[in-house]
Amino acid sequence: MKNKNQALTQLAIDLTTSLSGQDRFEKLLSVIRKLFNCDASALLAFKDQHFLPLAINGLDDEVLGRRFNIAEHPRLEAIARAGDIVRFPADSTLPDPYDGLIPNHHEKLNVHSCIGLPLLADDHLIGALTIDAFKADQFERFSNQELRIISALASASLHTSLLMERLEKQTGFIENNDQVNNSFLQIDNNMIGNSTEIQSLQTQIKAVADTDLSVLITGETGVGKELVAVSIHEQSSRHKNKLIYLNCAALPESVAESELFGHVKGAFTGAISDRKGKFELANNSTLFLDEVGELPLSLQAKLLRALQYGDIQRVGDEQSLKVNTRIIAATNRELHKEVKTGHFRADLYHRLNVFPVHVPALRDRGDDVILLSGFFVERCRNKLALANLSIEQSAINIIKSYQWPGNIRELEHAINRAAVLAKSQSTNLSVKINATHFNINNDESSEKQTQVNEIIEEKVINSGLREATNHFQQTIIKQVYQENNHNWSRTAKQLKLDTGNLHRLAKRLNIK
Repeated sequence: MKNKNQALTQLAIDLTTSLSGQDRFEKLLSVIRKLFNCDASALLAFKDQHFLPLAINGLDDEVLGRRFNIAEHPRLEAIARAGDIVRFPADSTLPDPYDGLIPNHHEKLNVHSCIGLPLLADDHLIGALTIDAFKADQFERFSNQELRIISALASASLHTSLLMERLEKQTGFIENNDQVNNSFLQIDNNMIGNSTEIQSLQTQIKAVADTDLSVLITGETGVGKELVAVSIHEQSSRHKNKLIYLNCAALPESVAESELFGHVKGAFTGAISDRKGKFELANNSTLFLDEVGELPLSLQAKLLRALQYGDIQRVGDEQSLKVNTRIIAATNRELHKEVKTGHFRADLYHRLNVFPVHVPALRDRGDDVILLSGFFVERCRNKLALANLSIEQSAINIIKSYQWPGNIRELEHAINRAAVLAKSQSTNLSVKINATHFNINNDESSEKQTQVNEIIEEKVINSGLREATNHFQQTIIKQVYQENNHNWSRTAKQLKLDTGNLHRLAKRLNIK
């Protein structure tokens, strides 16, 4: 009992120090691991009937990307509804959301201990702490009162983090002033990732969201530009009004002006009544122009006027209307090059590009691909009505090594196909996705490797072995550095080099 009291006291001290939110969360789970000698634990936030993992210990990394709907997970629902400590019996028939998600223990866990601690603030559920062990009697020596102390400490830690660090980069918290209880914060459910690149993106979103500046979102196809636009709108003062969407690529030129600015009855054949355009519908809100680079030049001039003066004119109407519409545009084209070729107006480009936001490619986001895989796997599990769906390490290796030229959209489709194949080959409702379920075309990766080999061969022939060796070292170091989220220590460890030696080599090769 003395050791337990000391551990609880130390936990209280640790959680009230000036650690960042994420450090505090991880410290909490580290102490929980030692105190309970458990095999897995997780700290979850609660939002819109979902539990969202904030920190994990002893679970597969993909768990951090999952979004657990309590209506689909009876154990988590029991925790959410209980209001007090929940001890699940070892022979409980309720499926465990973590089955198959504990490293090196991918079999179904039929007998084990599981405790759920609901986390409350001002009588509102803000999260949960789950603790699991393989031994059926692992937690019997802990009284409910001791567990309530841990629950109170965890609640205070989570509550403090939500209040003091309103926009944790890892979790996407933003303040919701409409709630009576101002400690109940919204969470961006879909901006998933912990990489430096995604954190930088979230910082840019936060900076520009609550302004009226026009935003131009750029990035490859499938990176999630629309999600960024939604996030900007939801964090702005216009969020109470609906975000209006227009796909410029799917807009026939014959009706484009009407779609943007509306028309009056009789303006043209088929105009049987007055109709508001997207600009007018987005008055006091946000208009998202997706694939804006596809707009015809004839319409670009009219769009420019609307941006410059804030007034629009319905087709067939002589009077103009004043609108207060914020523009967010997105494109996968390089508009500055389109300007040079005369396919896009320079003045409109500068009007749209007031605050540029670039969405990184999935291949540049390191282990975010694993978190996103977890998100899509959990969604597939629900759609396919499975008790459990997990990814074996063989599949994880493929996911991490592939370049994903189609980005997040391609990853989602690949996960969906793999899940369907895995289910078709399974005899029960606990399904595992393995490497054979992925049919990924690695031609692009092979082509890139061939190109690298040809470049090295050419350098050997033309410039000698030394330059070719330098080039090869540059290529390898840059690749591993990128895979490790720009962390030099982890890069050195993977390359089996002393960190200091790696820094010196990188400087000599002009990488740093």
